[in-house]
Amino acid sequence: MSLETLLSKLPEPDFKPSVSELTDLSAIAGERHLRFLEVWRTLSIQRRRDLIDRLADVAEDNVEYDFTTVFMAGLLDDDVQVRSRSIQALWEYEGDDFARILIRMLKDGEALVRAEAALGLGRFLLRAELENAETSLVDEIEAALREVAQDYAELAEVRGRAVEALGVRGHEWVRDMIEEAYSSGERRMRISAVHAMGRSADPEWLPTIVEELHSDDPEMRFEAAQAAGELGEEDVIPDLAPLTGDDDAEVQEAAIAALGRIGGPAARSVLHSVAADNRDDRVLDAVTDALSEADFIEDPLNFKLYLDQRDADHTDEEDDE
Repeated sequence: MSLETLLSKLPEPDFKPSVSELTDLSAIAGERHLRFLEVWRTLSIQRRRDLIDRLADVAEDNVEYDFTTVFMAGLLDDDVQVRSRSIQALWEYEGDDFARILIRMLKDGEALVRAEAALGLGRFLLRAELENAETSLVDEIEAALREVAQDYAELAEVRGRAVEALGVRGHEWVRDMIEEAYSSGERRMRISAVHAMGRSADPEWLPTIVEELHSDDPEMRFEAAQAAGELGEEDVIPDLAPLTGDDDAEVQEAAIAALGRIGGPAARSVLHSVAADNRDDRVLDAVTDALSEADFIEDPLNFKLYLDQRDADHTDEEDDE
């Protein structure tokens, strides 16, 4: 199906485009992009939502497709779900233009969009931290997020996301902000503070994270498990291990994944014990992924060679069939 045919059929409520048909929207530019925008404005809210969701899934599974121009259109949409989902869908896009759009979206009329914009900006700060890149844009992002985090008239959900985003930065004022959020008594801010502790890569937060691994709140245990994995300290393994049998499935999977990120003999021993004592495919899959993560972290070159050999063996088996 050509792009023009696809665009002519998209407004039809009963039309269900296939994945192969949707790929015609990849890397559209120039006149093709303008034609898309013309049609986009005529689509129903549900069609726009479905389109963003499906394209995001396709892009995640197939790196060769680029729907950036579609997702950028979604950022300007009237619908809150389309705007927020479009931010999420652009998680790999690193253009400065996107960062400046996200800064403006911190003023969006919908809290859901403001929260997603804060998280999106956090990805830019993480890249800056990893690359040791200090630019005027990074300063703008920090200032915008700091303003949100310190705006006590803002919803805690949005303020918390701003704290999470800033967590990767090593400034003393960021540490103070995390401490203030954790001490605030507001559940949402405390949870975001623990998330930020993990992103900080600062082992001084470990005692607090260990304490929250024993929280009665499953969302807090989930964040603490993830934070423990981010810090990667083996000292946390005895406190993390019991969560591999947590009643909450998400907490259980977060603990298993954290052990994979920490790696080492002690973490591996716990993971093997979980696998031996469990028949749940969900848990076994999580353990397999965690052990693979540990392999990669401990010996990335050999693990890559293993994957290459495994793929080659799999190809040979298919040829034999």
